Amino acid sequence: MKQLHYKGKFSGQKGTVDLQIPLISFIDDNTHIFYCPALDLSGYGIDETDARTSFDIVLEEYLNYTINKGTLWSDLKKLGWTVKKSKQKPATPPTLTELLGRNEEFSRIFNNYPFKKFNTGVSLPAYA
Repeated sequence: MKQLHYKGKFSGQKGTVDLQIPLISFIDDNTHIFYCPALDLSGYGIDETDARTSFDIVLEEYLNYTINKGTLWSDLKKLGWTVKKSKQKPATPPTLTELLGRNEEFSRIFNNYPFKKFNTGVSLPAYA
């Protein structure tokens, strides 16, 4: 899978940090879905390509919104991420085991659908 790089500007931030986040792909009611339990974001389409494109757009919009509002790091904390003021590794996503315990949607998908799991890259702004 390709690595996603946020295309906007990180105001007040210097550089980015590349992270790997879990992503799952499954089919529900003949609709292909890409779901990221660590960010609680999803994209969908009539095939895997459309679903991945939809997810990429949702992820970019999420990053754009939270970065511009200055809420990215607090939002990640609410989602169970470990957030530190470190330029090398400012945030670590929760493990899939942790997500299964606290994310009802992920538990529902995990228990009811066959899915493919893989990691995808995303670039987040480093702390200044």
